[in-house]
Amino acid sequence: MKKPQLPYILTRSSNNRHGTLTEKPWLVPLIIAATFTVVLLTTTKFLFNKRSLTNHFLCSLSSAYVTPEITEYTTTPTQLLAILHYATSRTVPQQSYDEIRLSFDVLQSIAPCNFLVFGLGHDSLMWASLNPGGTTLFLEEDPKWLHKIIQRVPTLRAHLVKYPTKLSEANKLLSTYKKEEDCMPPNARLEGNKQCKLALSTLPEEVYKKEWDVIMIDAPKGYFAEAPGRMGAIYTAAVMSRGRTRAGVTHVFLHDVDRKVEKAFANEFLCKKYLVKGAGRLWHFAIPPAPAASRFVENNSSFC
Repeated sequence: MKKPQLPYILTRSSNNRHGTLTEKPWLVPLIIAATFTVVLLTTTKFLFNKRSLTNHFLCSLSSAYVTPEITEYTTTPTQLLAILHYATSRTVPQQSYDEIRLSFDVLQSIAPCNFLVFGLGHDSLMWASLNPGGTTLFLEEDPKWLHKIIQRVPTLRAHLVKYPTKLSEANKLLSTYKKEEDCMPPNARLEGNKQCKLALSTLPEEVYKKEWDVIMIDAPKGYFAEAPGRMGAIYTAAVMSRGRTRAGVTHVFLHDVDRKVEKAFANEFLCKKYLVKGAGRLWHFAIPPAPAASRFVENNSSFC
């Protein structure tokens, strides 16, 4: 007897942010949905503790069940939409569980916060829901993809951006940026910096006006010669982190570190000494602001 065909599930390959079709059992999306729901509920529980709310259940000897009174915390519409979406969709987040867990642990400890994400994708609703009450902003280079995602989830905040680089220029940019005074401290800056090709100088004003507590770099495309590559995003995250004026560090997460360019630019600008942890193809950096970082050598010729 011929076995029935298993259904198809939309997942993401390392070279295609929009997803490819891979044959997997129906059990997989159910596991993903269940995992996401547990994570979201864990976040909720953490916030209850953080705000000194009653978040435990009391059981009497007769096993009577008493529910807590929650007066301050309210589940956000984005969180509810995320639970519904991931519980009923075959489309799963792009990153693995272990990779997501790195970001989740940080967001759990500091949310609500300012969270900047390079890239818009199947995991965007998840990221927004893990930062309730905070600002989560997405930067996307593909207008059609942005329109498609925002149509599905209009509550997401996203901007269309353009990148001035090509992946084919990566080696030249890395070897020559020190010759440009405006790429180097103390002149390193972003907004309006046309002289430094690595600086993303034309981002929306909102990006420059906020200090970002968490920065996720999972875009732009970086797997073919004419793609923008992530050189500018990595450099920009480094400048933002070192320009921080508030207390604490900036958490920078860089995905696809198995690729040569991402790894080389991370070592150059995000610095190995600030690498906290890695999982799969994701690295987590905790970068202090410039006054405390001791990030430049005496001749100001290096970020690390």
